[in-house]
Amino acid sequence: MEDNNSIGLPLEETATANNDSNVTYDDAQIRHLEDMEHIRVRSGMYIGRLGDGQQSDDGIYVLLKEVMDNSIDEFKMGAGKRIEVNIEDSLRVSVRDYGRGIPQGKLIEAVSKLNTGGKYDSKAFKKSVGLNGVGIKAVNALSSRFEVASYRDGKVRRATFAQGRLLSDETLDTNEENGTYIFFEPDNTLFLNYSFQNQFVETLLRNYTYLNTGLTFLYNGQRILSRHGLEDLLKDNMTAEGLYDIVHLKGEDIEIAFTHTNQYGEEYYSFVNGQHTTQGGTHQSALKEHIARTIKEFFNKNQEYSDIRNGIVAAIALDVEEPMFESQTKTKLGSNNMWPAIPQENKPAGPTVNKFVGDFIKTEVDNYLHKHPLVAEAMLQKIQESEKERKAIAGVTKLARERAKKANLHNRKLRDCRYHLNDGKGKEQENDSCIFITEGDSASGSITKSRDVNTQAVFSLRGKPLNTFGLTKKVVYENEEFNLLQAALNIEDGIEGLRYNRVIVATDADVDGMHIRLLMLTFFLQFFPDLIKKGHVYILQTPLFRVRNKKKTSYCYSEEERQAAIDELGPNPEITRFKGLGEISPDEFRHFIGKDIRLEQVSLRKTDSVKELLEFYMGKNTMERQGFIINNLVIEEDVVEN
Repeated sequence: MEDNNSIGLPLEETATANNDSNVTYDDAQIRHLEDMEHIRVRSGMYIGRLGDGQQSDDGIYVLLKEVMDNSIDEFKMGAGKRIEVNIEDSLRVSVRDYGRGIPQGKLIEAVSKLNTGGKYDSKAFKKSVGLNGVGIKAVNALSSRFEVASYRDGKVRRATFAQGRLLSDETLDTNEENGTYIFFEPDNTLFLNYSFQNQFVETLLRNYTYLNTGLTFLYNGQRILSRHGLEDLLKDNMTAEGLYDIVHLKGEDIEIAFTHTNQYGEEYYSFVNGQHTTQGGTHQSALKEHIARTIKEFFNKNQEYSDIRNGIVAAIALDVEEPMFESQTKTKLGSNNMWPAIPQENKPAGPTVNKFVGDFIKTEVDNYLHKHPLVAEAMLQKIQESEKERKAIAGVTKLARERAKKANLHNRKLRDCRYHLNDGKGKEQENDSCIFITEGDSASGSITKSRDVNTQAVFSLRGKPLNTFGLTKKVVYENEEFNLLQAALNIEDGIEGLRYNRVIVATDADVDGMHIRLLMLTFFLQFFPDLIKKGHVYILQTPLFRVRNKKKTSYCYSEEERQAAIDELGPNPEITRFKGLGEISPDEFRHFIGKDIRLEQVSLRKTDSVKELLEFYMGKNTMERQGFIINNLVIEEDVVEN
């Protein structure tokens, strides 16, 4: 059994099970849940976190993905080249594909009975994403209204549901093209105050197009498609210029693309059967291993794999027959074989994913480098630069690692939590795992006393962190704050080892707090940009005001919310302006980091050139910034507080 204190939990925060021998345990306690009821009661098993749509991994996007997966599978089987997606008022979704349509005789069962589907036989859907007969049923169960219509050969069968319960079912004549129509409105009693965010939906759809050239989406009238697959993906996502033209290679069941940039770290995008595996898996591990090995063998030099991969941006798409994922949300591939054995036909399983990917890379990448000497020359120069820098800081790195091991992180800097990303203890808790990076004893103390010790950790900075712009990675090891933070996050060798799903910068809502926030973002952008690109970095939003009278208390995050609260509560309410996290009592803080937590995800767009961005805001061009501030200064009326 795990010792709570060994992971940094103070004694007052630990809890022991209450073994009450008087609790009745008899036949009455044994329950059977029907399919739809089980999904609603145990939604985390099916879609992970619920959320409100403000984060890319919130459940409403999983619902959309489950609907989309079925339409994509139709396209992959050669049926239907366009899919129409409409989202009304950021609340209600409709998806119309032009595939074959769900077989009408089994339409009701296909959308409401678990373990019912047409994809168990690999002859019908050889390389499908939706294999388990679960996804669309979860959408049905977790929606306040769900509609399905199957158009086949002049007939349409249409059914409507509410929270998984059948309301109507009819079959009519139709002139519409074959295909399937799905409408769903997530249940707002589960997804509280939810709304679909355009940038997350568009990213989801674009990822589908990169993997399915020839497929067109019409998203609220906007046309989305890709002509060059993974090459387009890299071009659309890179925020640093490639050092050579993107290497783009295709084979049967595999496609890869990669280049190097002058940024630190490694950046990977991986897909299986059109599914974005955000947490990687066997195929992404194989890509990392074999691309480094092949390049090393090509140059025939004693190069470190870390030097070869430093600055790489790469993507892989694999088609696997009957893929095995590590959870229903399909974010990590667990398959070891490209296709399963078929005992009745005496056919062995296919090659391992590692061997299949390795054989392709060894042949195709090696051939490419022999044919493109300028690419090989640019690649070698980048590797040599990485090697030179690594050797220059080798002594510092070794000492820093030793300091990090010796430092008692849990007592000095880190108040850890029980569950961590990918620790295998509970998927929903792992996805909720987060670490608050805050400054000062009072702020970290308030969060520590208010947090959920299962999923929320706290890392306390001492004073303002260093401005790392223009510095080399040597500073990460020389600076104690950054060295210990890197160790706490476990990202020295890449973000695959990241211990927390969300890294939350929590600073005061004042000028100093904003400065600390910018310094932390500079650190991540400079040395761990993939941490931001993969959607792991957030800003904690805390209330600026408390407005209350004897009957009600409102916490306000803006001037507009403050004024609305004053109007609601009537004359002369008590108004408190929070200037620092330490001013908010632990009892109040529980409201702000609990289920109603407000987070702003830090994101990077194609237009955000990291180098130029940091140079302007964090460089030595003080006068230029001063002129920018003066020219864009907005003077607001003073706020009069009671």
